Amino acid sequence: MPRRRVRALLLLICLSALDFSACFVRRRIITRKGANATPVLLTADKQTLIDRLARDYQAIRSFSATVDMVPALGSSEKSKITEYKDVRGYILFRNPADIRIIGLYPVVRNKAFDMVSNGKDFRLYLPGQNRFVTGSNQLIAHAANKIENLRPQHFLEALLAAPMPAGEKAELMNLTDEDNAVYVLHFVRVQPDGEILPTRSVWFSRINLHIARQLVYDPAGNILTDARYSDWQNHDGVPFPKTIEIDRPQDEYAVVLTVVKMEINRGVSDDKFVLEQPEGTVLQVLGQPGKKKP
Repeated sequence: MPRRRVRALLLLICLSALDFSACFVRRRIITRKGANATPVLLTADKQTLIDRLARDYQAIRSFSATVDMVPALGSSEKSKITEYKDVRGYILFRNPADIRIIGLYPVVRNKAFDMVSNGKDFRLYLPGQNRFVTGSNQLIAHAANKIENLRPQHFLEALLAAPMPAGEKAELMNLTDEDNAVYVLHFVRVQPDGEILPTRSVWFSRINLHIARQLVYDPAGNILTDARYSDWQNHDGVPFPKTIEIDRPQDEYAVVLTVVKMEINRGVSDDKFVLEQPEGTVLQVLGQPGKKKP
């Protein structure tokens, strides 16, 4: 039998068997991180995700958290990043904007920093430098000393993804392929002159509809905060991620937070948000020269 007729006969056999998988189709199972081998992807529309964002934010009135922290100073663009391992931290929050963050040095557990904010102003105590820094939450100019760029509100906006503000609009994108399975809410603000400014992008995992990532932009569309969330767990009946990675590329610092202990909606007293300048420390009001307290 001629070779051409042999090939034609083999093709006919494959077609007649109606088992295309054996001849023409290669099947692959798509597995996704943090899910079963064949996860069932959830579906949601834009308004459902907007409502979920508001509901999850409003569910947390206060919390007290013990965390392991891995701060990093520097930037990938400048090819130099310095990480600090085994930093123990304590984070206190009370709605709407009170937050206090305390960091302890590795091993000896002496206080490395202590900062507090009421949503408008902040105070930062650096025992190792004998300095007490105060200023506005609004970061006007970036300091050469990266730790001076820390703001409690940067942590707060990453820890609790805020609901869509009045005056903003949202668009929904379904980003599902072999590597991703997320819905992305893009928030924008329309200026009086018609210019559209991006403000945030919130990514929801289609495996569980929890937030997987949040990007906060400046008016030019550059990233201010890149926060990633994983391993969501229930604390006092409220879901909260076990691991949060916060990157502030313009301020050249980042931190990974791993929750060790979390108490939600048990209340935090007023005195927990009071941070007075210790005697003998140098007071630095940002934008002004330092002055030592007698």
